[in-house]
Amino acid sequence: MIDDIRETKQCQLKDPMDLFHSGQVVKICAPMVRYSKLAFRTLVRKYNCDLCYTPMIVAADFVRSAKARDSEFTTNKGDHPLIVQFAAKEAQVLCDAARIICPFADGIDLNCGCPQRWAISEGYGACLINKPELVKDMVRHVRSQIDNPKFSVSIKIRIHEDLKRTVDLCQKAEAAGVSWITVHGRNVEERHQPVHYDAIKIIKQSMSIPIVANGDIKTLKDAENVHHLTEADGVMVARGLLANPAMFAGYEETPFQCIQDWVDVALEHGTPFTCFHHHLMYMMERITSKQEKRVFNVLSSTSAVLDYLNDHYGL
Repeated sequence: MIDDIRETKQCQLKDPMDLFHSGQVVKICAPMVRYSKLAFRTLVRKYNCDLCYTPMIVAADFVRSAKARDSEFTTNKGDHPLIVQFAAKEAQVLCDAARIICPFADGIDLNCGCPQRWAISEGYGACLINKPELVKDMVRHVRSQIDNPKFSVSIKIRIHEDLKRTVDLCQKAEAAGVSWITVHGRNVEERHQPVHYDAIKIIKQSMSIPIVANGDIKTLKDAENVHHLTEADGVMVARGLLANPAMFAGYEETPFQCIQDWVDVALEHGTPFTCFHHHLMYMMERITSKQEKRVFNVLSSTSAVLDYLNDHYGL
């Protein structure tokens, strides 16, 4: 896949930092396992999403295996600006992954926030917020080994109980040359507890680089409120966009046109049925009855889904 798009991609790359200098709040699609792949990124870009992330990719596997590269990363000339998120724990491995991806993406992001047990036990994700010197070293290495000054290097973090430690981590990353920092306003133990937007604001006020706020943003109004609460330069959304990919365009719930667009995009990209179906289940959650869900959610083929959408919605 990488070889296929080498020619068309290199001339398309953008500087993501231009978004943060635009004076507008940058609207970002989060890295989501299984979901923020090329087809979904194509869909949300149609509805005012400014910047998209890939799902998290384990850098060591990506560097070691061409098969992993082909299965984990696909893109095309319209898929930009694009940030590829990596899980890594060694500076040189992250650099090697960044060097491979550099011609096809606009930046990389180091995952320092994933709270899943497997990631933490492997030394990835949220455990890195307790290793500020390692994070600093990884950012600095990528900065020194990638020739393109427009190629961004960002990190995504969770917060500590003691916020001074988070500010220290962010300042160390800033000193190493990080482009921006996305802050999920919960600590590693928190899942559905309220987001600490006050903590994001304190971090923002302590830094001179852009800060992106993440956590519990479900509507465009939420995004505006979080921007005012935190003074963040951007907002990153995960589940809110799954439920309503047109959210950033101001729709309160998924419009039928967006569902039609997803069908068109997914079929064009050859999206596997399970992924195609799951996205529709998320999108239609708020606009279907319990009885409709019982029927729709157990459909087992693309043709059955298409027939259902045609019969019930004229799509």
